[in-house]
Amino acid sequence: MKATVLAAAAAVLAGSATAHSHRHAHRGLFEKRGGLKNETDVCVPTCTTIYSTIYGEATWIQPPPKSTSEPVVEVPTTTEAPVPTTEAPVPTSTAPPTVPEPITEICPTPGTYTFPAKTIVVTETTTVCGASSTEVPAGTHTLGGVTTVVETATTVVCPVATTETQPNGVVTSVIKTTTFVCPTPGTYTIAPVTTVVPSVTTVVVPVVTTYCPGTYTAPAVTTVVTETNYVVVCPFTSEGPALAQPTSAPQEAPKQAPAPVPKPQATTPKPKPVPAPAGGLGAKNGDLWAMTYTPFRPDGNCKTKGEVDADIVRIKKAGFEALRIYSTDCDTLPNVGSAARANGLRLIIGIFVGKVGCDNNDPSVATQISALKKWAQWDLVDLCVVGNEALFNNFCTVSELTNLITHTKQELGSVGYTGPFTTTDVISAYQNNDISSICNVIDVTTINAHAYFNFETSPEKAGPFVKGQLDLAASICNKPAYCMETGWPTQGVCNGLACPGKQQQRIAIKSIRETCGATVTFFSFHDDNWKEPGACGCERSWGSADCFGV
Repeated sequence: MKATVLAAAAAVLAGSATAHSHRHAHRGLFEKRGGLKNETDVCVPTCTTIYSTIYGEATWIQPPPKSTSEPVVEVPTTTEAPVPTTEAPVPTSTAPPTVPEPITEICPTPGTYTFPAKTIVVTETTTVCGASSTEVPAGTHTLGGVTTVVETATTVVCPVATTETQPNGVVTSVIKTTTFVCPTPGTYTIAPVTTVVPSVTTVVVPVVTTYCPGTYTAPAVTTVVTETNYVVVCPFTSEGPALAQPTSAPQEAPKQAPAPVPKPQATTPKPKPVPAPAGGLGAKNGDLWAMTYTPFRPDGNCKTKGEVDADIVRIKKAGFEALRIYSTDCDTLPNVGSAARANGLRLIIGIFVGKVGCDNNDPSVATQISALKKWAQWDLVDLCVVGNEALFNNFCTVSELTNLITHTKQELGSVGYTGPFTTTDVISAYQNNDISSICNVIDVTTINAHAYFNFETSPEKAGPFVKGQLDLAASICNKPAYCMETGWPTQGVCNGLACPGKQQQRIAIKSIRETCGATVTFFSFHDDNWKEPGACGCERSWGSADCFGV
């Protein structure tokens, strides 16, 4: 795919994922909803503005190639000249960067090229222009810019990335400061770029990117080039544990000392998992209760019954006692239901609301309720969840959601369901609304709690974070509290101390399991490659089966 180039460096689009009947959306990355005062405010990475801020080792998104007529291959970056292992000429490189920006190499002839490992140390916070590619259909598109949330009328002053044409005709990306008047509360995108494309095209737009102090590394990679003048884009990648949060200045490396003779250590007992609260739900035989499950292939099509059966066998083998399903599409009830019964697993069923207008007469909602009534295998069901982050996404008002829960209770009760009902949301959605009417129609309080979206939480503190959210949830309606989604992504950008990665996921899930595993539903069993990556670059990458040995 050829790229329409609007800027010449690399960064991340400030966007967000949307939800539909089988899509999970995480929102609020980098948003701190403290509210802006009714005066001029300066947007910095600690306000409600969505920035692309990189901490420590970072995962980077491919920038545009120098020549849009050539194919692009992604390999880890280097600031040193690559060494060819054939007689092919040495590729041409851009100048060594002072921040870990991707390097564009042109390999003039076919051959095997080796790009050596490189480490870059950033000693002070550095802000640069960048760009990110995204595929768009034919038409006019407004992309990029800085998105900010204000809770009152105000004027904000923001640094924004934009394009500028030089006297010689070269288009470059630059950072400028702009003053923007927000006339009413709401979400505003400041200084986006508008482009018109005649057909499906990969477009690259500029954004503001901030590198925080830290050490950025890229491993050595060898790649085989089979074409002439092949363009190789080398971004930094991050594998394994994240670096410790750097200080404002680089620290001198400690001098090596002789290894001390180990002394006998007292054995530290493994923390006992917190038992499930009263209310009849939660793990009965350990620290694993439930796992979310959606029966979709990587391309978004439905899995066959045999594929579903194989997944459920693995989930049971991991030690889980229940499955959470979101909706009734894709033959979820007959296929997942029969697999759950065959493997002795319980079900947490759901009614999914995926658009504005929380109406029980909506065809999608009515279809789900009808499917549940027809299925009616209530002996498998532990809980019914009406709505997933419906308040946070502004799909429902409090009164609409209350009415929908009441209607669902009546409909399912008419065919024999007598189990508990609830809705689930992020804790802020409950705190920012008067949900007393919802409290009156639910039996337990449930939340979605993802520590990754809290920029102050490192993986090893994920468990205490989720437990803290559960404690808050229990106090809102004075009912037993459970978590319907929690986990950690393996890919995406760092959000403060919260960096994605496979090792980070293992650490985070271990912490959650030891702290409150009996009360939580882990998200998710497999990666969801049919989703959009989202602003965090993480939406596809929450699959955690490896963490449970399956």
